[in-house]
Amino acid sequence: MAVKTASLTRLAFRKFKKNTIGMLSVLLILLCGLVAVFAYVLAPDNTINANEMHIEIHSKKPGFSTQMLSIPRMTLNKQSFFEKYFFGKKSQTTEIPISDYSITKNALEVTLYNEGILKKQTKTFPLSTFHENPQKFIQQKTFYLGTDRYGRDLLSRMLIGARISFFIGFIAVLISLIIGIPIGALAGYYGGKIDTFIMWIINITWSIPTLLLVIAITLALGKGFWQVFIAVGLTMWVEVARVVRGQILSTKQQQYVEAAKVLGFSDFRIIFRHILPNILAPLIVISAANFAAAILIESGLSFLGIGAQPPTPSWGGMIKDHYSYIIMGKAYLAIIPGLAIMLLVMAFMLIGNALRDALDVKN
Repeated sequence: MAVKTASLTRLAFRKFKKNTIGMLSVLLILLCGLVAVFAYVLAPDNTINANEMHIEIHSKKPGFSTQMLSIPRMTLNKQSFFEKYFFGKKSQTTEIPISDYSITKNALEVTLYNEGILKKQTKTFPLSTFHENPQKFIQQKTFYLGTDRYGRDLLSRMLIGARISFFIGFIAVLISLIIGIPIGALAGYYGGKIDTFIMWIINITWSIPTLLLVIAITLALGKGFWQVFIAVGLTMWVEVARVVRGQILSTKQQQYVEAAKVLGFSDFRIIFRHILPNILAPLIVISAANFAAAILIESGLSFLGIGAQPPTPSWGGMIKDHYSYIIMGKAYLAIIPGLAIMLLVMAFMLIGNALRDALDVKN
């Protein structure tokens, strides 16, 4: 009677499922990924970059609510369904916070929201502006996480800002793998002068502080969304190259590699078809760590003002804008994005640890 044996991949998956912290981290990352993809569907303010400013209601606490008058614009911006729900909706109205309103025969009179000002300010609009139905353009709006220093909805900015932190990890890890794997494979497989030259380059790059190197690359490429992604990715290939080189140095002496050489397989096929599939475990672990590092580096760059540029929402940029509010009794403006960064980075680090334990054949 034949006995079915589980594959190593299936055994590793079973071990990983038993790791409660690892599974919770996966759920958190999947949730963050869904939020990043569908941010404009979930955000209360689904305009581009959630950049609707209301200076009258700046720095309000979570749960703040007020009436909002939406004044239609004369020209409407046409957008496709895909563009609207994945890249933001072009604003079709001008929003004004109000505290009260009254409707006369031919006009709408509103009392502007002005906290702390004794003299009330009013403004009058003809009913024709609202197609004779002004109630349709007045709604109660709640800011569940409050508003930032410019009166923008903090919840919407947090949701859309997840895109920067989440996708920079993917782009940076992808770039680091594309560069690091071939370079590390060449150094480890061929050795000799090639290995010496590549390790010289790796050691020089390794000796430069990561943040300084990223800043230099960012300044060379220019400030912007994609420039930061590329700059962070170009600094992370060193760790991948070192891991691949070390694994190949110990693996190329295995019998299956010698057998492949005897059969006349090309070096390219031996490296990428036979050796690399057997060293995926440490690559997966280093990729998870690099993902977390990329999020921290991007947040640091945004805090320094050379990351994603305003009005693009970024968690690091939000901390930069509001860190002075910590001593003004409104610390949540900086703490909320800080907690989001901490949780996402911690999730990736915990996944890395869980994968390391699951893929360890000695356990």
